[in-house]
Amino acid sequence: MDMIDTTTSLGKGMISMYLRYDALRISGYMQPQFQYASGKGVESYAGGNFAGNSNNRFMLRRGRVRFDYAHFNKRNRPTVQFVFQFDGTERGVNIRDFWGRLFDGQWDVAALTMGMFARPFGYEVNLSSGDREAPERGRMSQILMRSERDMGAMLTFEPRDKTHPLHALKIDIGAFNGQGLSGPADFDSHKDLIARVAMKPTSINRQGWLLAAGASVLYGGMEQFTKEIYNMGIATNGHPDFEVDSAVTNVGKIAPRHYYGADAQLLIPNRSGATQLRAEYIRGVQTATFLDSETPGVIPVNPAGFAPLYIRNFDGAYFTFLQHLGSKKHQLVLKYDWYDPNTDVKGRQIAETLTTHLSLTDIRYDTFGFGYVYYLNENMKATFWFDRVWNESTGIEGFEDDIADNVFTARLQYRF
Repeated sequence: MDMIDTTTSLGKGMISMYLRYDALRISGYMQPQFQYASGKGVESYAGGNFAGNSNNRFMLRRGRVRFDYAHFNKRNRPTVQFVFQFDGTERGVNIRDFWGRLFDGQWDVAALTMGMFARPFGYEVNLSSGDREAPERGRMSQILMRSERDMGAMLTFEPRDKTHPLHALKIDIGAFNGQGLSGPADFDSHKDLIARVAMKPTSINRQGWLLAAGASVLYGGMEQFTKEIYNMGIATNGHPDFEVDSAVTNVGKIAPRHYYGADAQLLIPNRSGATQLRAEYIRGVQTATFLDSETPGVIPVNPAGFAPLYIRNFDGAYFTFLQHLGSKKHQLVLKYDWYDPNTDVKGRQIAETLTTHLSLTDIRYDTFGFGYVYYLNENMKATFWFDRVWNESTGIEGFEDDIADNVFTARLQYRF
């Protein structure tokens, strides 16, 4: 999803193939897997919910084929890039990427991208599923950035000449519809503005340690088609609860969707390969519905008409540790993440009664995942992974304690 880096083996290979095969490259990967859950009908972010009467399954998690076309000038610099990628599984075929990119041909520092592509927010959202060591992105990334992609336009500043004083800097600024691929089309006139400033991997000592970091912001929202807007406040019993604002003037206003994030990655080379540390934290304000904290893909409705909107303060983070074991073929991965969709209410304060508007949507989840990755060769790897998931204890029936929703995943990835 990034600009072509001609200093990498992939970039050099792309140039040679472009020059030899009329600037066209085809690549892809397939991820068949087996999963076992701790209960039947588990609701999970490890590849989707299980069927009501099943606690195990074979599935094709992803099957991606990507076509890249690029034109290079006489200096072997890209001038135009076009990408089409689709995903085919037993659940159907969907477009994942469909975009074009125009590079400035004079200063080699900027590019304009338009179409369907990954939002330039954070690190995990833009880390390809074919390269990621954990089977899935964290719960926070999946909820806030469902499907990762959106329709929009983005301007990028990234000097491609290594002698440029700002070569290590990358800045993305874009405008997007907002609902991503969760809806068929944009349902209002409001756009999400997304910006990211990142320092690319930079050596920080003589031992070759590499540090990368970034900061991201998303400033957007959605039009309020309903007058019923719920914000967190304090109920008569002194506990946090939603309060409704039913002013007629609410209709047509913009409900906020504001995210602020920071991330960092550290790579420490050693004799057996490398040790890596990654971390990312996101907080902000999310507008969604009573029973869901995902960004709506269509205008929310219920039998009475337009559904009320719920505005929540949220936060979440993940921390990942990766270590090669004796060689680059063997890798240990540990990951902890949390997502709290409503930071204004905790634990037993979340209860469904006649006088409260809280729900399952407001429950915090913590996940500790660990696994082993075996790289058979450049085109194949095996992943064995276990997710231990905790939900906070609440006053909602069935969620008084931690529910059984842990998942084991065994996956093979074939890549070409």
